[in-house]
Amino acid sequence: MEYMRPDPKDTLPLSSVALYVLLALADGDRHGYAIIKEIEQASGGEIRVLPGTLYRVIKQLVDNRWIVEVEPYGGADDQRRRYYRLTPWGRKVALAEVERMATVLRMARARRLLPASVRI
Repeated sequence: MEYMRPDPKDTLPLSSVALYVLLALADGDRHGYAIIKEIEQASGGEIRVLPGTLYRVIKQLVDNRWIVEVEPYGGADDQRRRYYRLTPWGRKVALAEVERMATVLRMARARRLLPASVRI
């Protein structure tokens, strides 16, 4: 029997919080509070993730092997902090979701729901 490689598209769509966490980790390891702050900053303050929501999503992302817990660089400044890293599979899943969203935006523009002049 031939092994079938999983398709990241089979995991879609993602929840908005899951996608924001994957995006927050796309350029480096972060601990939970830093993920919350990155999401808030990147969304211009429009998205605020509470710690309970974040850690529920993080647990699911770890279970799915989209992110992993890692040791902090240079030693931990606070032993209670847990640092997370995007896995190669998690990066593929995030890319598949972003591509799916780009298709939705193209459809919205084609149907004049989103003017072409609006830059997203």
